[in-house]
Amino acid sequence: VQIVESGGGLVQAGGSLRLSCAASGVASMFYVIDWYRQAPGKERDLVASISSGGSTNYADSVKGRFTISRDKVKNLVYLQMNSLKPEDTAVYYCYVGQNRGQGTQVTVLS
Repeated sequence: VQIVESGGGLVQAGGSLRLSCAASGVASMFYVIDWYRQAPGKERDLVASISSGGSTNYADSVKGRFTISRDKVKNLVYLQMNSLKPEDTAVYYCYVGQNRGQGTQVTVLS
């Protein structure tokens, strides 16, 4: 199983980024896919989830700003992040079941 996150980077507050999660070696279309994030010195927190049927769930801190979606044909999951804030700065991880990737760094400058 290989999970690869991409799309992170450096952005000014108010900007946008789109993260991608690519999974291989697992039938990810049958799984709930989660995006977590972990800031330095803090616990890893759930940001957003999407079920195999497309139902979504968001942390209160990102509701209205982040959108999770999936492309079952391409076996990709996206996290569209708009109106970014400095407090969104973290390493973002994609989880497929118990498997996760190495993460992608998101840094939001004030």
